[in-house]
Amino acid sequence: MMQRRDVLAGGIGAAALGLGRPSLAQQGRVLRFVPYTDLAIFDPIFTTVDITRDHGYMVYDTLYGLDEHLQPRPQLAEGHTVEQDGRLWTVTLRSGLRFHDGEAIRAQDCVASLRRWMAVAPMGQTLAARMDEMSAVDDRRIRFRLKSPFPLLLNVLGQATAPVPFIMPERIAQAPATQQITDTTGSGPFVFKRDEYQLGARAVYERFAGYSPAPDAGRGLTAGAKQVHFDRVEWRRIPDASTAAAALQTGEVDWYADPPAEIIELFDRVRDIEVSRMELLPSVMVLRPNHLQPPFDNKKLRQALLPALSQEDYAMAAVGTDPKRFAIGTGFFPAGSSMASDAGLAPLLGPRDLNKARQLIKEAGYGGEKVRLLGNAEGGVTGTMAQVTADLMPRLGFNFEATLLDSASVTQRRRSMEPVENGGWSLSCWAFPGLWFENPGTHSLIRGNGKDAWFGWPTVPRIEALRDEWLVAPTLQEQRRLAREMQVVAMDELPSIPLGCLYRLTALKKNLRGRVAGFPIFWNLRRDA
Repeated sequence: MMQRRDVLAGGIGAAALGLGRPSLAQQGRVLRFVPYTDLAIFDPIFTTVDITRDHGYMVYDTLYGLDEHLQPRPQLAEGHTVEQDGRLWTVTLRSGLRFHDGEAIRAQDCVASLRRWMAVAPMGQTLAARMDEMSAVDDRRIRFRLKSPFPLLLNVLGQATAPVPFIMPERIAQAPATQQITDTTGSGPFVFKRDEYQLGARAVYERFAGYSPAPDAGRGLTAGAKQVHFDRVEWRRIPDASTAAAALQTGEVDWYADPPAEIIELFDRVRDIEVSRMELLPSVMVLRPNHLQPPFDNKKLRQALLPALSQEDYAMAAVGTDPKRFAIGTGFFPAGSSMASDAGLAPLLGPRDLNKARQLIKEAGYGGEKVRLLGNAEGGVTGTMAQVTADLMPRLGFNFEATLLDSASVTQRRRSMEPVENGGWSLSCWAFPGLWFENPGTHSLIRGNGKDAWFGWPTVPRIEALRDEWLVAPTLQEQRRLAREMQVVAMDELPSIPLGCLYRLTALKKNLRGRVAGFPIFWNLRRDA
């Protein structure tokens, strides 16, 4: 069998990839990218998976975007006014905006898009609950009449966490959020070429000549002028890491989104490949207990796990021993974020003690109930986390069973609220982009809203009350104080258990310049002549 080192050393032929090496003329106009997984769903409101969010930013734009400091800036919006002591906001669209079909982008389209988004997005639902009315005053003005002041309105309209409040035509946005849309007419810098799409093989985007970039020349995350320097972007799915690595080395692709650790080590020695951090904030790993069913409906049993869990073990299993690739001693908010702190983390820090965990499990009254881990069998970070958990749980004395499935089956199975004996689950492992957890407003795993919460369904009224206070906190200092208190409560109730942070690395040809850090973003990226 050919080893990965051999592949990288010698490369492989274009015919083996089925890509063909682009001509010199094509190299200037076409960017070829290897995503981390298949694009299977095109509707970025219907699902929260990262690949569909990334597709969404290709095809759609938003009223506001986030700059490099994660502050909202106008995108499709020209600006806004605030009246009646913060209870009446009016957002005005820039003139001359067009959808991909040539139709004007109107306030009516924005209202319909936001209503569809509000039906499923946690922060959209939060906004809806605080709003008396959202309406189109005319073709360019959107009015938000609020029950009380809500200073985070623009942050909500510009959030980059899925589902994102993308703007689509009213005729499309009228579909229920629970129904997948099939028409991908968008408002963003690229047009999706549905006729060239092949599941498991490729997705193709062409530059939208009618796109009007925001006038702000800044290079924020999703804010600023989105200048497109390629006529065509091809997402080429290459599941085998060795094959994808060889394609990048030989120039058959330009960008490999998410190489595994062993490939990164080899890329570090290749002169024309640059390895850098993909995101502004690291990904967050968590162990999610099921609060509805025994045994982890018992808080004492959830707490009993803490002395046995090693963030370092999980991080090093996922990405290797290089300390530049992970952060430990972290809590519910990602390392480096404005809300991150060490509040309440003492049980996760210091030497690990399996004997202490076993004693606490006994004292909590564990009666031998089946503990089922729902995990990913397809590898990657979540698959590795599942393996670490599956090794640990029997050693703690649990009557344990690991149910490891493909990603699609895990996504479906996690919805089950049934007892273990009826197909339910007890624990699951997840890794989420840091942007999702940057603050309590968008942090789905520090919620305590019962059966309306993310899978695991914790009920923690104190967390919900603190979140409500955070949403209207007038200063950053007060927001940070409340976030610390939320973390203290969360470390007691354990809606999830923080397992450390990972820095996701990406690899590009060095002749590509201007990449926007955050996730796979294709505006402002250019190739040197």
